[in-house]
Amino acid sequence: MKRLFAILALVGAFGLATPAWSEEATPAPTTSTTVAAPAAEAAPVAAPAEAAPAPVVTVNKGDNAWLMVSAAFVILMSIPGIALFYGGLVRSKNMLSVLIQVLVVFSLITILWVTYGYSLAFTEGNAFFGTLSKAFLKGITPDSIAATFNKGVGVSELIYVVFQGAFAAITCCLILGAFAERVRFSAVLLFMVFWFTLSYIPMAHMVWYWAGPDAYTDADAAAKAGATAGWLFQHGALDFAGGTVVHINAAVAGLVGAYFIGKRVGFGRESMAPHSLTMVMIGASLLWFGWFGFNAGSSLEANGIAALALVNTWVATAAATLTWTLAEWALKGKPSMLGAASGAVAGLVAITPACGFVGVMGGIVIGGLAGVVCLWGVHGLKRMLNVDDSLDVFGVHGIGGILGAILTGVFASPDLGGTGVWDYVANAVTPDYSIAVQVKVQAIGVITTIVWSGLVSIVGYFLIDKLVGLRVPVEAEREGLDLTSHGERAYNN
Repeated sequence: MKRLFAILALVGAFGLATPAWSEEATPAPTTSTTVAAPAAEAAPVAAPAEAAPAPVVTVNKGDNAWLMVSAAFVILMSIPGIALFYGGLVRSKNMLSVLIQVLVVFSLITILWVTYGYSLAFTEGNAFFGTLSKAFLKGITPDSIAATFNKGVGVSELIYVVFQGAFAAITCCLILGAFAERVRFSAVLLFMVFWFTLSYIPMAHMVWYWAGPDAYTDADAAAKAGATAGWLFQHGALDFAGGTVVHINAAVAGLVGAYFIGKRVGFGRESMAPHSLTMVMIGASLLWFGWFGFNAGSSLEANGIAALALVNTWVATAAATLTWTLAEWALKGKPSMLGAASGAVAGLVAITPACGFVGVMGGIVIGGLAGVVCLWGVHGLKRMLNVDDSLDVFGVHGIGGILGAILTGVFASPDLGGTGVWDYVANAVTPDYSIAVQVKVQAIGVITTIVWSGLVSIVGYFLIDKLVGLRVPVEAEREGLDLTSHGERAYNN
């Protein structure tokens, strides 16, 4: 009996120890109401990973207020700033023609901007154009937020629309000075629609469009944001407030227009001196005042970078005014009001791409060089180009913009007091800043702008000349555009 119990015990033990690969390892179906869970479900199923919550962006009321003021400042630069500056530079018989061109072009571009311009410039599309997803400001409400450079903080998108729209409008107005006193009003309006659509919008997208700091939350998001950012932004081009997008872009369009339209009747033989240097001084002063919003507002935040841009706008303009005045005094024997005002504008132009990236001493150097180089641009270079650029748009805005864009790459170096280049993924300044590398990148931006704007302008002027004609008749030009084009006189005495 003891032996039998021992055998049964061994058999039972063997049964409990049946290996997993044995057929007995698979349990037989049972009629029990308690059903054993399948082997695959024995372990608790892990819950699917939840998607990371979307970044929360809040509106900073201080930034909102600063951008509202800055947008108003930029509008002031066009009407009345650039209108009075350009108006004073032409002869009295063409004063009103310049004023109405600036006013109507500004209004035209404003409507085009909210219709389709903002959407194509500042939505995700490809490296050159956005999409029409926000055409007619679709989906933009008082609650919509546009992210700034500070993660988690933004401004009301409607304010951002106005600010960027004012940039677009003044850029088109700048072109007008190159062919003042001889262009058809209808040709001006048609060209501005063409050029704004095919040159300003893509340049703004290439330089300034990016996905916003909250897209840079991880490596994958950063890669996607980098792929959809503007082409020059992807390459690291620095343009704080519009050296390429605004000044070089407009100057090239103006230069091409001056060639297409031809020289004014009597150019080089008759006096074409400005009719009111008082107006020129008032206009230049309004430009300097408004430029603080133009440059410091481009920080998109009321922060230290905005303060840096404001100070640089202040000192660079002063330096350029002094160097132009002194150089002209040395060359001509007398300093002129026209020269001082032109020097101020040259300094404003040159510091625009650099203002938020360079130290104050760098700003002074850039402004000081701009005064001398742009003086050469409106005299020596203009003669070399053999062109009647009526109000020296290319000599000041083109040469000043190119100089400022290139020198941004030099003085943005931390070794020279600059801020360096910000790495949005690492949320820190990129180490080992290279002046040579950044200057090369800046040069690519300059060349891209010249070629792009030049080609668009050539096509635009050619087509519009065939359609309506670019130039007024000789008799109308001699009498003045105020009366022949608009039926009014600026001065009735």
